Amino acid sequence: MGQWELPGNPPIPLVLRRSARARRISLRVSSLDGRVTLTLPRGVAEAEALAFARQKEAWLRGHLDRRPDEIAVTHGASLPVEGVSLTIAPGAGRAVKIADGLLLVPGPRGREGPALAGWLKARARDRLAAASDRHAAALGRSYTRLTLRDTRSRWGSCSAEGGLNYSWRLILAPPEILDYVAAHEVAHLAEMNHSPAFWTVVERLYGDWRPARRWLHDHGAALHRFRFAPGSAPSRNSD
Repeated sequence: MGQWELPGNPPIPLVLRRSARARRISLRVSSLDGRVTLTLPRGVAEAEALAFARQKEAWLRGHLDRRPDEIAVTHGASLPVEGVSLTIAPGAGRAVKIADGLLLVPGPRGREGPALAGWLKARARDRLAAASDRHAAALGRSYTRLTLRDTRSRWGSCSAEGGLNYSWRLILAPPEILDYVAAHEVAHLAEMNHSPAFWTVVERLYGDWRPARRWLHDHGAALHRFRFAPGSAPSRNSD
C-alpha cells in the first residue's frame, strides 16, 4: 500500500492499494474512521488512479462532510459507558468513578483520555469475560483465551483454536449489545460459519439477536468517534 494526498482545503489523505481481484479503479470511505482507500487493479498506473480520484473529489468531500464529527475525550465531553451518557469531569483520588451522571477522572488535565481508555478496557474485559463464560457454559464448550483490541472491521471474532477476540469499545454500547456479540462469538465454538445452524445456536444462547445486530449496524460506527489519545483534535466543525 502507498500514501498520497488529494490537494485542497483541507487535503484528503488517500491510501493506495493494489488488488489482483479488482476489475476497475474504486474509492472507498470507511464509515468508522473516514479513511479513503483508492484501489487499483494490476497493471493500472498510479497516475491514472490519482486522476480518477481528482474526478471524484466533489463526491469524496460530500461523503466526508456527512460523517459524524470526532469527539476528543476530555473534560466536559460526553461519553457513553454501557449505553449511559456521562459527562467527563475532574476527579479526586486514584480511581475513575461514576457519580451523579459524571465520569470523574483523577490525574492531570490532558491525560483523561488515556486514563479512561485504560479504565474502559479493564471494564470491558470483566464484562466480556463474564458473558463469554456464561454463554460457553450454556453451550458446553470452552474457549482458549480472550483478547481485546480496538478493531475497526469487526466487533469480535473466534479463531479456529477457540480464541475469542473483541473490540473493547463494546463497553460503550448498551449491555445487551455487548452480550449479543459475546453470544455470537461463543456460538462459533460450535458452528464456525454463519449458517442457519449457527444462528440457531446464537438464538439459544441470547434470544432474538436481530435488534442487537440492527443496533450495531445503525449505531456501531458512532462508537469509533471518540478519540482517547492526548491532544486529540477537536471536531472539524469547531471554531
